[in-house]
Amino acid sequence: MSTTSNYLPVRAEWLASNTEAALEPDMPIIDAHHHFYERPGWIYMLDQYLEDARSGHNVIASVYMQALTRYRMDGPEFMRPIGEIDYVTTVTASLQKAKPKVASGMVGYVDLRRGAEVREVLEAELKAGDGRFRGVRHLVTWDADTTLANPLTAAPRGLLLDRSYREGVAQLAPLGLSYDAWLFFPQLPELLDLAKAFPNTPIIINHCGGVLRIASYQDRRKEVFETWSRSMRELSQLPNIYVKVGGLGMRINGFDFEKEARPPSSVELAETWKPWMESCIEMFGADRCMFESNFPVDKGSYPYSNGWNAFKRLTANASPTERETLFRGTVNKVYRLGL
Repeated sequence: MSTTSNYLPVRAEWLASNTEAALEPDMPIIDAHHHFYERPGWIYMLDQYLEDARSGHNVIASVYMQALTRYRMDGPEFMRPIGEIDYVTTVTASLQKAKPKVASGMVGYVDLRRGAEVREVLEAELKAGDGRFRGVRHLVTWDADTTLANPLTAAPRGLLLDRSYREGVAQLAPLGLSYDAWLFFPQLPELLDLAKAFPNTPIIINHCGGVLRIASYQDRRKEVFETWSRSMRELSQLPNIYVKVGGLGMRINGFDFEKEARPPSSVELAETWKPWMESCIEMFGADRCMFESNFPVDKGSYPYSNGWNAFKRLTANASPTERETLFRGTVNKVYRLGL
């Protein structure tokens, strides 16, 4: 399977056919997770993100997530990811006193399999981030069904249990850094083991915990939900675990929004996502959950405005304090944005 086939294509005309006006447009939002992509046939950089973030909702800041973008072209390979942090720091510098403060916090990449050697890279990324570098994500997505993982980022089996990988994770807390976890839901027990081993490291589960509902999981959806729920509830018992609520517009989620004649409305999104997202919030509490756009990856399924409208609909009965926490409080606290 090609790299591009792992993502749903972004179709501008299709998205425009059912883009909603923002509900509650004054509500302040911090987007907990987005990328810049510069890949063959797919460009989504600062200008494209600003167009989405300024499309009606009151997005005041964001957290940038590593995306293999603008690595250094020379020097030792393990040091090349510093280029991404250097680039994002530079192109968003003028926005730190504007709205939105794009990349108010940044999560980068380092090859954690190098163990204690990653300290050098982390210190360089901290310097490149100019006070905005907050943590690391090294994808561990693995499944026996190899059609599920992106070939660019597919990982070997059991990486979270690997000794050298854990020696790399051990370098994060002493530098005040967090660990973003992108994995598939069958791997959540391995994350539980890792989180117990590093109780002082904030661990942020991406995209509701890696929901798989296609390919070998397509006919096991009830089992998937039950297994996912059991693992997430176990993880919720550990105070150093947080969850990004979002990222359910990907190919692997199998909700098939992209197959319809028009993009889903926020009502449709909220209804579809409700069992997963409400479960996350119920299990972890608002103070350990944060909403994310996961753009541009989720942009293959719905417009930016509809996604945030769906989050607002899902929390319509929550208290003002809970909503403030979900839309900006938790992400502000976990990534230490100082907003």
